[in-house]
Amino acid sequence: MRPVPPSPQRQHSTRLNRFIEDNKGRFVTHLSEMVAIPTVSADPPYPSVFTKMAEYTQNLFQTSGGTAEIIPTHGNPIVVGLFHTGRNRPTITVYNHLDVQPATEPAWVSDPFTLRIAKNRYFGRGTTDDKGPALTAFLAASFAAQEGVPVNIRFIWEMEEEIGSRNFESFVKTKRADLKSDGIVVSDTVWISARQPVISTGLRGLLCVILRLRTGKEDRHSGLTGGAARNAISELCEAVCRLHHPRTGDVLIPGFYEKVRPPTKEELADFEQCGFSVLRFKRDHKFHSLRSGTRLDLMRRIWAEPTFELHGIVGGHSGPGVKTIVPQSAEAKISMRLVPHQDPDEIFDLLKKYLRSIHPGIEIEKNAKLLPFEGVTSGPLMEMVSKAMEEGFGRIPVRVREGGSIGALPILQKYLKTNAAAVPVTFLGLSLPEHGYHAPNEHFDWQQTAGGIKAFVRFFREAAIRNWVKK
Repeated sequence: MRPVPPSPQRQHSTRLNRFIEDNKGRFVTHLSEMVAIPTVSADPPYPSVFTKMAEYTQNLFQTSGGTAEIIPTHGNPIVVGLFHTGRNRPTITVYNHLDVQPATEPAWVSDPFTLRIAKNRYFGRGTTDDKGPALTAFLAASFAAQEGVPVNIRFIWEMEEEIGSRNFESFVKTKRADLKSDGIVVSDTVWISARQPVISTGLRGLLCVILRLRTGKEDRHSGLTGGAARNAISELCEAVCRLHHPRTGDVLIPGFYEKVRPPTKEELADFEQCGFSVLRFKRDHKFHSLRSGTRLDLMRRIWAEPTFELHGIVGGHSGPGVKTIVPQSAEAKISMRLVPHQDPDEIFDLLKKYLRSIHPGIEIEKNAKLLPFEGVTSGPLMEMVSKAMEEGFGRIPVRVREGGSIGALPILQKYLKTNAAAVPVTFLGLSLPEHGYHAPNEHFDWQQTAGGIKAFVRFFREAAIRNWVKK
């Protein structure tokens, strides 16, 4: 009897596995070269660093069978790459960002902008947030194009996400005719644990403010003025504690919770199945204790409820020892994570009104804002991502929310429409809690890369064969 030839699906799987194995070195080389470009958007070492990254990634597409355009903005450029396979085919847009957080923490064990490899883990600033996931999706798209998968794959790689995507809206408004998409997938979110893939269905918004108080022109000796002089730091701290409860985290601003909608029963059921562990959460984030020890309560707090955080107090003496002065100026840096239906401008007005009632001498500055975001929770796009993640990682993903913010997504949803409806957006995140988003010794790993390539390839194939756009 003649041997039965392998099925097309099996042949495809064999070619994909070989592609992943053959391209591990390529992935590491590109990640190393991208990490070495210190795209710190909050405090860039030199402005041309973003031009260098844009040119590097443009060449990456052009040497891999795609095309790429560098779009200048009033800030950092945006790279739009494309693997085009033909007209009248679905177009998927993949969003990532290539700017990174500063890396000044003394806890780094090696140069944060020189890739360090240890046991298939890749250490360096931006490896997991978000250069590693971006490269993973890119390699998957290059394989899909090489295989002739009939779907057009566009990439938007931004370089101002970490500073609120301040020039992204003008970019989308200008280029919206060229950015038409049938679906958008984002790879910039974090799983609950390595054991359980998750799909995020929403992001919190953000409002950052700076409070300032000045009670005199100069700091003065406490032996001469103490007891009579007002202490700017003390007064500012007292006001901040009247804005939120420092132990429970409850926000005390009148009207703050008015538009907050609790998670649905279906969402809570998904939360329960997501594999969240209180002990693992503490371990991954290196906490000694938490505000709550109840599993479901913690998940609600980090995904589905708004927050108020004091990030820093500036003023007085911060050097060694005690300098006995009465500080005459102080500054507090604060952010609030907002959930869907909370508007940052409305919350700012509530904060300003309440602050004037408790301490009219404190000045308030709106530093940044991002809208909350709700992605799709059902429908073809969600089904495609679910099948893709199961293919890549061997487990059916569960739906959760994401506690962070991505400013670009509400903008894409606002301006890119299909048949007068907002373009559907979903998430195919690859990062793990232990990878250390924004933390020292941030890293990514090969297991997530290999699984991510498989997942994205399956997603692109599903987009092509389902003809889902017409449904």
